[in-house]
Amino acid sequence: MRVLAVALLLAFVMAPASAATKAKPNRCADDAGWNDRAVPRHVYGNTWYVGTCGISALLVTSKAGHVLIDAGTEDAASQVEANIRTLGFRVQDIRAIVGSHAHGDHAGGLAQLQKASSAPVYARAAALSVLSTGKADRSDPQLLALKPFPAVAKLEPIEDGGHVRGGPIDLVAHATPGHTPGGSSWTWRECENGRCVDMAYVDSLTAVSDDVYRYSDDAAYLATFRNTLDAVAKLPCDVLVTPHPSASDLWARLPPESSKPLIDATACRAYAESATLRLDARLAKEAKAK
Repeated sequence: MRVLAVALLLAFVMAPASAATKAKPNRCADDAGWNDRAVPRHVYGNTWYVGTCGISALLVTSKAGHVLIDAGTEDAASQVEANIRTLGFRVQDIRAIVGSHAHGDHAGGLAQLQKASSAPVYARAAALSVLSTGKADRSDPQLLALKPFPAVAKLEPIEDGGHVRGGPIDLVAHATPGHTPGGSSWTWRECENGRCVDMAYVDSLTAVSDDVYRYSDDAAYLATFRNTLDAVAKLPCDVLVTPHPSASDLWARLPPESSKPLIDATACRAYAESATLRLDARLAKEAKAK
């Protein structure tokens, strides 16, 4: 995999016809819009950022095919496709698609990418019905604030701890319900220059809802959310990427404009601790409003 990563990086840097060679990688604003264009770039090993400035999408690559993680909004799907091509990869070589949670900002582009690649979309049972219709139900705390997105075909169920494999790629699914009931996170190993690390694409952990739902009125879901926060803190996690790049300070951590280290073994724990504080603040707000 190290040889492949080096070869791909050299191809990216040296290809004279590639638009990526003509544009210096940009440092997206932390408050970037969901569909603001981003220059695709290398993350680590065989993992590449192909999303927009405001919404993440990753491509994990190999000679045997690729795995796409999230697809952005419906309007951004074409950008994700273009970013993949800009890096020199073929959308048709995507063998599997996985995601974080079934909201339009991350799942809106899945239908287009699935159709373009013919790859199955893997999701946990709690997300399958939403992805198949493009519409959430009352189990989602944000239901009344959500808009429908294009329904996704060719869905495959995956369990907590299940694997999505292709060639040397081996992504492990982690059930992380809370932000949504079907939320999922993914971990895998990447190696570069003789150093292997644990990659973690961890779902959103924000406790947000529509104006009707109250976490304090749903003891079972609240307990599930807290279990997720505990589990995230313990994930194998050297390089953290989140569905919203700003949540993991990604733009400050990616070269060449990096001001913070990309590799941080404490990142998932810090991410979970911050989310716990926000959940507690939300519960305090609900108690005060009662």
